[in-house]
Amino acid sequence: MLARIIGLSTARYGVSRCVQMSTTVNAPNLADIRDQLMKFSGGSVDLDLDSGSGIAVLTLSNVNKMNAMSGQMMVELADRVTELESWTEGKAVIFKGAGNTFCSGGDLGTVRGILRPENGYEMSRFMQNTMTRFWNLPLLTFALIQGRALGGGAELTTACDFRLMASSAKLGFVQTKMGVTTGWGGGTTLVKLLGRTKSLNLLCSGRILDSRTAKEMGLVDHVLQDVEAELTYVKGWIASQYCSADRSVVRAMKCVVTATSDNNVSEALQIERNIFRTTWAGPSHLAALNKNVKHD
Repeated sequence: MLARIIGLSTARYGVSRCVQMSTTVNAPNLADIRDQLMKFSGGSVDLDLDSGSGIAVLTLSNVNKMNAMSGQMMVELADRVTELESWTEGKAVIFKGAGNTFCSGGDLGTVRGILRPENGYEMSRFMQNTMTRFWNLPLLTFALIQGRALGGGAELTTACDFRLMASSAKLGFVQTKMGVTTGWGGGTTLVKLLGRTKSLNLLCSGRILDSRTAKEMGLVDHVLQDVEAELTYVKGWIASQYCSADRSVVRAMKCVVTATSDNNVSEALQIERNIFRTTWAGPSHLAALNKNVKHD
């Protein structure tokens, strides 16, 4: 799923992505695929940009179908990622579902409407392109997993930097039970997260994990009590734990980590030097020096 990093924008505040993606990600013509997906309506994908906190909330909303992704929602998700790419005031994104559940995968009406191998391939390309762009945002990304994250929904969580899971939630890569493999990039990102053996265990068994097991496996970073999984609490917790630094530094550090995960060591070091240059002697650096800040 993940596009190889081949370049970096070094503008101090105007970085829209941590990378420039390979042109192969754009084939086949995404505009044609977009038009086909838009024929399958239902649900919405909503984005709330809070420039005050620097934390956006991206919400899948198709509550009557456990937030299953219709073709229309796939297109709207791509559009919301485009908005995030141009949101220069941001530090982080919370990715969640409406109605206290995350996502149950693909909407069956959409699935049945594109039930040809070439259509499935094109839908996969479109979603992989979207989630690669999401991965490459210079923003910290948090999946807030409540209720169920199943199939494609589980895949979406792996495109985030962190997974926060409510104690009562369930998470499962159930694609084998539907007779298919992962198609939105989740197989690739899962292996990056857990390695070969644990990934095969989850993908081939199709078993559904509770929050404790997901945390023990290393798939989930934090388990939240259900009351803690409320959005207001989560936003405050993320702001205090991850987003206390200046916006430009948070965004630059995300890009350093993205470069390391997607490149060989030599290339990653070169990109890290370029990013470091954008922060050195910058406003945050000078302010810290003037305060004589070092280590508490």
